[in-house]
Amino acid sequence: MTIEIEYETEHRLPLKEQELITSVVKEALDSEECPYDIALNVLLTDNEAIQEINKEQRGVDAPTDVLSFPMIEYAKPADFSLVEECVEEYFHPETGELLLGDIVISVDKVREQAENYGHSIKREFAFLIAHSMLHLFGYDHMEEEERIIMEQKQRTILENLAIGRDLIE
Repeated sequence: MTIEIEYETEHRLPLKEQELITSVVKEALDSEECPYDIALNVLLTDNEAIQEINKEQRGVDAPTDVLSFPMIEYAKPADFSLVEECVEEYFHPETGELLLGDIVISVDKVREQAENYGHSIKREFAFLIAHSMLHLFGYDHMEEEERIIMEQKQRTILENLAIGRDLIE
């Protein structure tokens, strides 16, 4: 598994980002029974930069907490059967890893939301990684039924890692 993490801001989180990202990603992969080693890019940025990306990519001129850019178009969420039909498109030619996609997180929003929701920065950051991983697996939350499924999966990932809402650090 290759996880490339890039900081594009001077604002830092008081976390061991690599360890936390890796543990949440592994748990998400296990929970969705992904049979492949994966490659993932994570960009940690600030509100100003994520607002620009949000505007360019989604036409929304506002900062957001996390953006997910999946490399795979699933027939149904976490159905990995189609990727073997398009090896050249979905797998890194040198490592053989499944190219899962990109995650962009605003560290400013991580801090703001942790404070607003009354939980730790660690919990908020882990939640956003879990949330984004589910988007990279093809899940969405536009419809009520989808939202319920996605929320349960997020909760399970974090519970399996013993990262709860009441954890203030």
